[in-house]
Amino acid sequence: MNWAFLQSLLSGVNKYSTAFGRIWLSVVFIFRLMVFVVAAEKVWGDEQKDFDCNTRQPGCHNVCYDHFFPVSHCRLWALQLIFVTCPSLLVVLHVAYRNDRERKHCLKHGEGCTRLYSDTGKKRGGLWWTYFFSLAFKMSVDAVFIFLIFYIYEAAFFPLVVKCSEDPCPNEVDCFIARPTEKRMFTYFMLVTSFVCILLTLCEMVYLLGKRCGECVGKRHAINVNLLSPQNNSIHSHECQTAGNKSEYTPK
Repeated sequence: MNWAFLQSLLSGVNKYSTAFGRIWLSVVFIFRLMVFVVAAEKVWGDEQKDFDCNTRQPGCHNVCYDHFFPVSHCRLWALQLIFVTCPSLLVVLHVAYRNDRERKHCLKHGEGCTRLYSDTGKKRGGLWWTYFFSLAFKMSVDAVFIFLIFYIYEAAFFPLVVKCSEDPCPNEVDCFIARPTEKRMFTYFMLVTSFVCILLTLCEMVYLLGKRCGECVGKRHAINVNLLSPQNNSIHSHECQTAGNKSEYTPK
């Protein structure tokens, strides 16, 4: 990928994010993406070649490796990073759609026309919902992939020796994982950063909901204050008095 394009893309995502969103983006880009790109391939390398069992029974080595590691950790984390970053691009695309709509509106009605949006990047209306659902999706993706780490891999935390009795192994054989401690620490790191991202996303969702509720309460309070103001009360009294005079009946 072109790094200039990636930088401009991340700048666009960062521009429309809250403070929690900017921290989340930093954690994903620095502590997850960069560490994954720099270290993961070197730590794992050719996993199947480095997985060794104390038997030469044909097929036993392959079956045991497939049993303990049905999907490569590197490929699973790569998918996680792809799925967890894609929703942020939806927000950028939504803002781009708003900008294009605003541009076409100005071309049609002239530069002095009333704008469709006071600020195309302000999280209101459909953009608020796009942003909120993108947060929910990101949190769900991280939670699902954490679950998959524990569900798919029996040797999730890389013990020094794993026992395998799958066919066609003649009996229970011992299998050895290359660099188990290094892989275990790397797995801990990726899981912890995933939990941190979930916590940041949850905080951002609570912040957005709290801010929206506060705005709604503030608007309702402003309406009530406006209705109860002395000027409105005098107008209301005058209207009631006028209506009463019109309804009076004068006998002949």
